[in-house]
Parts: sequence; structure tokens; C-alpha cells
Amino acid sequence: MVVHVALTGATGFLGLRLLRRLLTTHASLTVLTHARSGDALHRITRFFKLSGAPDTLIAALPSRLRVVETELERPRLGLSGNDFQKLADGLDAIWHSAGSINLEDDLARLRRINVEGTRHVLELAAAGHRNPAVHHVSTAFVAGARREGVAYEDELDDTYGFENAYERSKYEAEVLVRAWSRAHDRPVLVLRPSILVTDLPPHPDLPSHPLQVIERILQDSLRTAGLAGPGIPGSSRPEIRLVGHPHGHLNLMPVEDAAEVMVRLAGRPPSGGVDTYNVVHGHDVPVPTIVALLERLVYLNLDVVARKPDDASALESLLDFYPGFTAYLSHRRRFDDTRVRTLFGPSTTGFRVDLDYLWSGLGPRPATAG
Repeated sequence: MVVHVALTGATGFLGLRLLRRLLTTHASLTVLTHARSGDALHRITRFFKLSGAPDTLIAALPSRLRVVETELERPRLGLSGNDFQKLADGLDAIWHSAGSINLEDDLARLRRINVEGTRHVLELAAAGHRNPAVHHVSTAFVAGARREGVAYEDELDDTYGFENAYERSKYEAEVLVRAWSRAHDRPVLVLRPSILVTDLPPHPDLPSHPLQVIERILQDSLRTAGLAGPGIPGSSRPEIRLVGHPHGHLNLMPVEDAAEVMVRLAGRPPSGGVDTYNVVHGHDVPVPTIVALLERLVYLNLDVVARKPDDASALESLLDFYPGFTAYLSHRRRFDDTRVRTLFGPSTTGFRVDLDYLWSGLGPRPATAG
């Protein structure tokens, strides 16, 4: 039986990997792209070429992909009533991977994309006479500002608050998904990846590596503070003290492995309710490794301190405007993935995420002196 699948966010960092993996099991896919965002088929083809996909697969993309331009923020995805119903009635499964991961964005904007966008995808699922399966990509960081202990998959509450508006918007989207499942008596698969990374070198035609956001914030802060960069005679690395924990750690998951795990989970029979899985790496990355990576990327010396210094420099004060990422340097919690390990074994990835792996996905770049 042919299963008709739609995917949102297919040109994103995760979506491109999901698309490639789904094409190994489905003859064709419907790609729901953002209207006026450019030639989606071209961007998908470029990714396949840059990531080493077989020529035969690349040549077949135009015949295997149907691109439908939509607007997640609008009712009916911005489609006419007839087009919306025709799309809904032709689907057996919907993967919702689209969304904003901008840690600096305001809550109102993030809600329009991450919450209302999810609502409109769920409306598509409810309208289809085939009752398509819903696979919702959330994030392990719906656990919020809890920095210690274990974050379990069955937990979803706002007791601890959130580190930034992004986390809150994804939490609200999950609340919406659970309410929809109950109201419609429909199963939903919720997938919670941790921070997704890759060792595929950056390229202008590829989506940005998530950690490049942090690099940009640091670079922007340096420029705003008017501090010298490498290559200027007599210049030395500026010093920044960031609040963190010396034994902090973060979970970074190779995006290719995350896509593999997600598609395998989607192939399992649903329980009938909301099945939630943390899609995470078996080994966290220590905060000192993250610091070492940032020092390679940016002309800075970073010092993790226990509390905010009373004599903050101009540069350190600038970084207070970007609290969305610095809070993670204090995290020591663990994401429980017992369900995934029970199903697929103790290791869902063949790569240990270390400094060399992370550098491969963000470089190579000229070495900086100092």
C-alpha cells in the first residue's frame, strides 16, 4: 500500500535529513514549504549534492517530490478551502518539523510560528478523511529551566519556567498537540531532540548549524564593543566571564542519527494516545568542551564563573542582552531516553560528539593567534 506523506520544514537543518531518510521508504513525498521562500526543490537538491547523495537519487527528486507552498501562520496554511481539503484528503501521515529555533526572538513572533503553525498543521490532520498520522517534532528543552536531575518523557509542565521564549513556545505547542489528541481521540508521535549538530562542513547553500547562532552573538558583541580582532599588531584576546557550572554538560545529538531514530520510531504501531520520545545522545558534552569550541570560533578567552561579576566589562554587559544561550552553561540535567534504548539498544549513534566532531561541522577555518 502506498502511504502518502507530507513534511513541513523540509529545507531546514533537521527537515533535510528527515526528507532524505523518508525517501528510502517512500516512493514520493509532499513537501509543504513556506510561500515566497525561494526554490525549495533547488535547495533540497543542493543539500543532497553537498551531502553525497547518489546521483540517481538526486536525478529522481523532481519526480518524487511534490512541492506545495503554504503559510504556517495562517488558517488553512494560507490555501484556498478547496486546495486545503484536497491536500488533507490525500495524506496518510504528516511530519511537522517546521518552526523557529531563534533563541533571541520575542515570544509573540515565536508563538505565531511554533504554536499557531502547529495549530494549523493539526487542522490539516483533522480535515483529512484518511485520519493521517501526526508526527510532531518538539524539543527536549520543553523541560524548561530545570538545570539538575532527570527530564522524563512523560513530563510536560511549566513549573520551572523557561530559559527563553523559544522553549516556552515549544512547550505551548506540545500542550496544544496533547489537547488535540484527546479531543480527536487520535494518536500523535512527539519527538524531542536535544541540540542537533553535524560534522558536515558549513556551506552558503546549507541551513546554518545551530551553534553558529552563538558564534554570531559573540562576534556581534565584539564588533559592538569595538574590540580588536586577530591580525592587529599588539592585540590580545578579549576576556569574557560567563556564568556557568564547571561540571555542566549539554546533550548534542548528530542530526543525521536523530532523523534515523525519528523515522524508525514513526514506523512503530502507535499506542493510541501521545507517544513521546527523547531523541538524545548517550553521552553529554562537558561545558569546558563547548567553551573550547567557542574559543576556536571567536577571538575570545572565555572563563566560566559561578556568579555574575560585579565589575562586568562593557563586553560582558552586552552579552546580558542575549541570555537565551548563556544559561545553558549551567545545565547539569539528563534527558531520560529509556524508551528509545529499550527499543533500539544502548547506542543510537555511531559518533561520539567531541571537540573534533563539532569543529568539523563549523570549520575548517583559519587558526587564530593569541
